[in-house]
Amino acid sequence: MQKKQKGIVWFRNDLRIADNPALQKAIAENESVVGVHCFDPKQYATTAFGFKKTAHFRAQFTIDSVQELRANLATLGITLLVYHDSASQIIPTLIDSSIQTTIYFQNEWTSEEKEEIDSVKKNCGPTAEFVATYHQFLFPPEIIPFAIAEIPAIFTQFRNACEKKAVVPKIGKLTALPESNIIDIQTTIPTLEDLRFTTFEEDRRTAFPFRGGENQALARLQEYLWNTKKISQYKQTRNGLIGTDYSSKFSPWLANGCLSPKTIYWEIKRYEKEIEANESTYWLIFELLWRDYFKYISLQNGNAIFKIGGIQNREYQWSQDKKAIQQWINGTTAEPFVNANMLELQQTGWMSNRGRQNVASYFAKTLLLDWRIGAAYFESMLLDYDVHSNYGNWMYVSGVGNDPRDRKFNVALQAQNYDKQSKFQQRWLQQQLF
Repeated sequence: MQKKQKGIVWFRNDLRIADNPALQKAIAENESVVGVHCFDPKQYATTAFGFKKTAHFRAQFTIDSVQELRANLATLGITLLVYHDSASQIIPTLIDSSIQTTIYFQNEWTSEEKEEIDSVKKNCGPTAEFVATYHQFLFPPEIIPFAIAEIPAIFTQFRNACEKKAVVPKIGKLTALPESNIIDIQTTIPTLEDLRFTTFEEDRRTAFPFRGGENQALARLQEYLWNTKKISQYKQTRNGLIGTDYSSKFSPWLANGCLSPKTIYWEIKRYEKEIEANESTYWLIFELLWRDYFKYISLQNGNAIFKIGGIQNREYQWSQDKKAIQQWINGTTAEPFVNANMLELQQTGWMSNRGRQNVASYFAKTLLLDWRIGAAYFESMLLDYDVHSNYGNWMYVSGVGNDPRDRKFNVALQAQNYDKQSKFQQRWLQQQLF
């Protein structure tokens, strides 16, 4: 195959070199390759609900991740150009009309991301070629046994069919480009201050004391599977609340693409072959399937996932009571278990899966508050924010998504079941007596 002249890899939520088809294609198909990542100011602006779209926790995690991406790309002979501007303004400036240029990127389909892609294409003009790949999935669209329009409304049906009929793709190997491919252009990764945040100290109580970056993600994978073998107890511990090892903690790296679900899958398969296969090792793969499912639900339903009636188009009497919303955010509601979880989020950018289900149910089902506001707050604060999982889970808990039973959590009973001695609540509500 005759190689193209220049490839630009537009990194977004795929901040890794391993299992990155856009990068693999660019290296294979071009004589020269450069990477670009943009810290778009829109991602750090205030939303219609009054929250920073990206708060300081995820901002710092992204900065760390981009720093590692730049270093890892350098080992492949590729320069990563980083800008504090929108991709639609930057990428067109990297195109020389006299050179055939191809832009490689991970495809996205939610409204803001799609608008960004369209804007980049428009500003680049007709001479640039675009190659999109879907590499955020465990089971990518080309191998699932459904057309997108036919994705089942029930997760179990989706899971069963994928497990029976689809095979997770193997991970391709990367080849390095000559050192001469490195270009002499210096760009600076923005600091928190550049993004209009103040620096902060990590709360010693955090259950997620990790930094962003592909190397950090792979180190955690090594630790959780091979060093401690904690994965063998995952199903028993996954509803925990305190500490680093009650769950895998892979989600922040999955969310920004420092780690691919296929990397996790094949490492689990190796673990099952060499150490043991049990319900816990399967259950982590099960959770990766849930992640895929919410991506397919958003791909199928488009902007309905952001509407108050959700994908069910159901009508509830939602409130936007500012006092009640603020009490929920500040951890001053009538439920100590809700308060403890909300303070953990406020102070660390992290919350357990058990906590998320409870605070979301309390917000939407008990307080009857507009679930989209809760989702927007999570978008701002969570280290592992992912548009599909966030809005998919909020719809599910709020009764406008994929939960066929429309459940409501009994928060007091949940606290009794999962925090019997109130250790978690005492950890975050130190002034209260239990």
